[in-house]
Amino acid sequence: MGIVAGLDSSSGATRIVVCDTGTGAVLRQGYAPHPVDPKATDVDPQAWLLSLGEAASGGLLEGVQAIGVSAQQHALIALDQQGALVRPALLGNDKRAQVAAADLVDALGGRQAWAEAVGAVPSAGQVLAKLGWLARHEAEAARRVASVMQAHDWIVWQLLGRPARRTTDRGDASSTGYWAAATGTYRQDLVELALGHRVVVPEVLGPSEAAGTTPEGLLISAGTGETMAAALGLGLGTGDAVVSLGGSGSVMAVHGEALADASGSITSFADATGLHLPVVHTNNAVRALRGTAELLGTADLAELSALALKSTPGSSGLVLLPYLEGERTPQLPHTAGTLSGLRRESMRPEHLARAAFEGMLCSLADAMDVLRGRGVDVRRVFLLGGAAELPAVQAIAPAVFGAQVVVAQPAEYAALGAARQAAWALGVSNGTLDPATPPAWQGAAAQVFEPGDELAVGSAVRQQYQATREQIHPGAFAAPAPGSDEVTGGPGTGTGTGTGTP
Repeated sequence: MGIVAGLDSSSGATRIVVCDTGTGAVLRQGYAPHPVDPKATDVDPQAWLLSLGEAASGGLLEGVQAIGVSAQQHALIALDQQGALVRPALLGNDKRAQVAAADLVDALGGRQAWAEAVGAVPSAGQVLAKLGWLARHEAEAARRVASVMQAHDWIVWQLLGRPARRTTDRGDASSTGYWAAATGTYRQDLVELALGHRVVVPEVLGPSEAAGTTPEGLLISAGTGETMAAALGLGLGTGDAVVSLGGSGSVMAVHGEALADASGSITSFADATGLHLPVVHTNNAVRALRGTAELLGTADLAELSALALKSTPGSSGLVLLPYLEGERTPQLPHTAGTLSGLRRESMRPEHLARAAFEGMLCSLADAMDVLRGRGVDVRRVFLLGGAAELPAVQAIAPAVFGAQVVVAQPAEYAALGAARQAAWALGVSNGTLDPATPPAWQGAAAQVFEPGDELAVGSAVRQQYQATREQIHPGAFAAPAPGSDEVTGGPGTGTGTGTGTP
């Protein structure tokens, strides 16, 4: 049928996959790191184009008919009236906007007001909070800002030759903090609240629409953020959830409508197909495993996993509440972790090792229950991140989550999602695909783990964990904790697939 390409410009590199439009089979791949410090928070976006050019060298894109773009979320690209950069791009890993985010929460009347307005409470990572920081700390630059874009918007604009029309998609727009997924509209009043004046924002395209065509005739699809592209690349649908296991964690699920969560626990993203991706974050995931490994003196997480499997479900009564960096779900920003159930028989390395795995997974199951409590159906759970390959995770997760668990083979899912979107837009443009249905590509290669007869065991482990959590933090999920309107330094949305760095 033809070939398309998907490129993912993540925080550290550009990855390109060239795929068959009919099957999604990967024909060629390219890669190039960004020529910048990986920890930089201020970056000239031209670096992304240099990386793109290197990744696409050697005729990689020969014969390609359409390209989709995925990129890191939460990068603020502020332009003046002439379309020139006002300052270097502020990236999603920049935490300087924490105070600005907290001020914005108060300015609109609290977390519930924000959840109702745009489906998300301001955090340091959001573009909106960065605009607030800019107004406070670089007032002259802030006054010059005439239009605002994110990374994927800017790359698409560059590929099309910087046309007058600037575009984005609903997925990336939903991560700005000033676009409401529930209504599909921008809230310019919130931009003005943060920056002091209104700005030009990109036109939001539908999932299968094209942003334009290059002078060479190459179709460019709408593009999207990394999280939404990865969901499209994995082939997620209703009933699917993704649990990301990084230093911090997140639970994201496909749902038919946007969710306004009064507590602010749920961030309501739109996806790249016309549905929604509500997300719940935790501050602690693999960092709890690494801390336990250091405490026990194990060589690595693989050794910790093997040790944990020498214990039994319930860890001989030992329970770890893994709130080592405070916690976002439940809202306990100033708490610490708790080890409970110490008895002579439980004070063995294998029980502590297993308690760490059970605690991490039970904490994520708590986050999943926040979504389930709002009517989100979860029948299948995709595990992402390096820790998903650990035997202890694969053994414990299905019963704790009460669902089939899928561990997808490592692949460039964000780039694959961008390519799938490109094939969709190409098919719609030539009349071979339905605008409401993305192409049916082959699903991700994966291992599948069923809870089987272990459901009752998993339920008992959850009950033990919940009883301990309720004893130490009574009512933590019943109401926001005192002072929980404070915006902490937890993850804003997940990146790429949100796995973070352990």
